Amino acid sequence: MTNDIDLHVGKRLRRRRRLLGLTQQQLAESVGIRFQQIQKYECGANRVSASRLFELAEALDVPVQYFYEGLSRRDEAANEDTYLAADVLSQKETVDLIRAYYRLGERPRKRLLELAKSLEPDEAANDAA
Repeated sequence: MTNDIDLHVGKRLRRRRRLLGLTQQQLAESVGIRFQQIQKYECGANRVSASRLFELAEALDVPVQYFYEGLSRRDEAANEDTYLAADVLSQKETVDLIRAYYRLGERPRKRLLELAKSLEPDEAANDAA
């Protein structure tokens, strides 16, 4: 049976892999397993052992704690915006946008950011101030 913690770890694994632009196959090869195992980890069907989690953390260049961030109820109550941001960051469209943004030169990035800010509704601008 799938456990909430296993699901959370799997989602964090998928998010980081996608953010780095890796396929399941590439990640699997880097830790010496088959891509089907990565699929099972990502959907929470299989539990990730401590040693495998360490290898995955190394391959994805994150501390092991990364996979557990957001599990504590105290953390949840402390900063709900962080979780909204995490959900947004897990979307493929967001990852594609971030990659495209950083492929731009510094000047076009600044101009694009200014444009995006100018498109914000007045209410959001007032809330930020």
